[in-house]
Amino acid sequence: MNDMTSPKAGPSRDYQRIAEAIRFVTERREDQPELADVAGAVGLSPHHLQRLFTRWAGVSPKKFLKYLTLADAKARLDASASVLDAALDAGLSGPGRLHDLFVSVDAVTPGEYKARGAGMTFTYGFHPSPFGECLAVTSRRGLTGLAFVTDEGRDAVLEDQQTGWDAATWRPDQKATAGAAEAAFAEAPAGGEGLSLLMRGTPFQIKVWEALMRIPAGALTTYGNLAQHLDHPGAARAVGTACGANRLGYLIPCHRVIRDTGAITGYRWGPDRKRAMLAWEAAKAEAA
Repeated sequence: MNDMTSPKAGPSRDYQRIAEAIRFVTERREDQPELADVAGAVGLSPHHLQRLFTRWAGVSPKKFLKYLTLADAKARLDASASVLDAALDAGLSGPGRLHDLFVSVDAVTPGEYKARGAGMTFTYGFHPSPFGECLAVTSRRGLTGLAFVTDEGRDAVLEDQQTGWDAATWRPDQKATAGAAEAAFAEAPAGGEGLSLLMRGTPFQIKVWEALMRIPAGALTTYGNLAQHLDHPGAARAVGTACGANRLGYLIPCHRVIRDTGAITGYRWGPDRKRAMLAWEAAKAEAA
């Protein structure tokens, strides 16, 4: 499975250094480290880090640090409340909108769910993304998986995506999946076209994922608040489990759900990546 090759283009290569900086800043955020401290920790000059960070995030490391603090997360939770009420109350099914990219949703039928992909073909490829190397999985019905390569390597992330689709045919094809991977992180749909997502999950999980897609970029909510909007006020833990079962990272934005304390913890592809996504989106939202 690991015989595929893909150049780690600029965004992915930049992210590796950014992730190191985020980890350093997160661990020492109460000390409000200076640029020189962060640069030294990741083996770069202050000037190089400033330039790299600004190119990747759109803001300086100092401003990015603000988006990583607990106080800022709490403030964003409060500010997001009314926006989320309107967005979530508008309905929890049908197409959702994510950073000007229209996404239509399809779900597997009970029979397909039970058949574990028998008779279906999935195509996959590894590609660069703003948050490190990602794996894109497509079928004739749309994008089926979007995951990020962690320290465990490509084989592990592919095997995770194959879980539940054991009876399907899996075919590697970089060219066939490149467009979907690029569109997943695009600021606007190319040529006016959006992405179709194919979800595999229980009815409750799909309901949670559809609700997640209505959370605007830059906004945050909590597991408890999401459960309440789903008319399951005592199901915060079940909502968390559904978030953890999401195999369409970033597009189904489980990274926008945090604890009611404002703490940013837990993510299928690592808490550093979750913090990076949230701070990146906050910077983009503020600049808009």
